[in-house]
Amino acid sequence: MAIHDEILRAALRICRKRGGWKFKPSEIVVALPHLNSRTVLTHVVSRCCVNAPAHHAHRLDYFRRVSRGVYEIRRPYRRTKLEPTQRVVAEPRASYASREDMAPRETVHAVVRHSRGWYVGECLEVSVVSQGRTLDELVDGLRDAVSLHMEDEDPADLGLVPAPRLAVTYELPARPRR
Repeated sequence: MAIHDEILRAALRICRKRGGWKFKPSEIVVALPHLNSRTVLTHVVSRCCVNAPAHHAHRLDYFRRVSRGVYEIRRPYRRTKLEPTQRVVAEPRASYASREDMAPRETVHAVVRHSRGWYVGECLEVSVVSQGRTLDELVDGLRDAVSLHMEDEDPADLGLVPAPRLAVTYELPARPRR
């Protein structure tokens, strides 16, 4: 399951339990202890937020920032009507798993796009972004950045094996129909 899906599910669980659609990013961090807290925060405030600053390359429209430190699940992602007496149905075990129950990921995925003469790569599992004038330069930068990010961390705390692979996907703009 992708990290953004886990974050959306956690936000839905928290909001359904509370009886409203607003939450704080710190609540998501607590609900997902098996994920790196910085990665979760980055996803909530930028990657999954429709009104995040424009310089964030990848945005999903799951959440909307409504005030300082408060986010709201957007209507299309409120899967069911929220009623005060609604029972929360248990989700698959994976979303409740502890670090010990989950197998560490062997791969860190990076998405690359070309912008204004630069190749920009953004990792999805860890909070790493790099850039380069060529794809080779970018990949070298991503490798260095991921290893530096993991240098002071226990890879198990990040949900990764000690020496993960780097999988790079290059995004191309869709061609318009003629």
